[in-house]
Amino acid sequence: MPESPEVQALVEELGERTVGRVVREFDVLEFRVVKTRPRPPADLVGARVAAVARRGKHVDLGFDDDRHLVISLGRHGWARWGGADAASGAPPVLITIRFDQGPALELTDAGGWVSLGVSVVDDPAEVSAIAKLGPDPADPAYSRSDFDRAFAGRRKQTKAVLQEQESIAGIGNAYSDEILFRARRSPVAHASTLSGEALEGLYEATVGEITEAIAARRGIPIGELKAAKVAAMRVHGRTGEPCPGCGGTIRDFAFASTVGQYCPSCQTGGELLPEPVGR
Repeated sequence: MPESPEVQALVEELGERTVGRVVREFDVLEFRVVKTRPRPPADLVGARVAAVARRGKHVDLGFDDDRHLVISLGRHGWARWGGADAASGAPPVLITIRFDQGPALELTDAGGWVSLGVSVVDDPAEVSAIAKLGPDPADPAYSRSDFDRAFAGRRKQTKAVLQEQESIAGIGNAYSDEILFRARRSPVAHASTLSGEALEGLYEATVGEITEAIAARRGIPIGELKAAKVAAMRVHGRTGEPCPGCGGTIRDFAFASTVGQYCPSCQTGGELLPEPVGR
């Protein structure tokens, strides 16, 4: 799942390569992707890209006529430049955007079901997922009070709060694992049980992890961002490997409809969390 550090790097590259360019063609190969049927992407033909911004895990292409194309990447969506040789097994292209100059932008989806979505709107807040976004820890103005509002009185697991876009924008499964490991906190502890000291450490881990990851991904070509993210993970996706903190073994745990990773020694006082069924 694309998360804010990789989406920020994508947005910055799109900004460098598309701002000032005019849309010449929208080729929609999968019509389920279009979420604003009365306003299809083809309506943007002739418009000039004025700005590209990140909103949580969404991409916002702003045009010179004040319209916006919001790209919701979902669980499996991503982008690549046309003309590059696609690797064997590369995800299918669902939308191609051609400009007056330079390569086309291809939007892809690697999932078994379509999670990518695009919307043509006058205001990005017309997209409900953006309207509901909470504060973003990558924002320099993000504060401890913003963070505390997400956790105060919540009888919800800490990992779930970190991934709740209405409370904290931009974090998904991978970075929530990394944040919790950095803070040495259990992913399943209820938010309401965290002390002030624990919240301070988790706040610092959240801001540090996201801002440092954004800086680390900056300038990496969009086709290499997924590999860069995987390589940077300390616990996420590292099941069975030695913990970089204590040398113990990284383990899986069942979380909602997915799987997370943690170090029992560093994060849960040695307690083993329930593993996914079949493990």
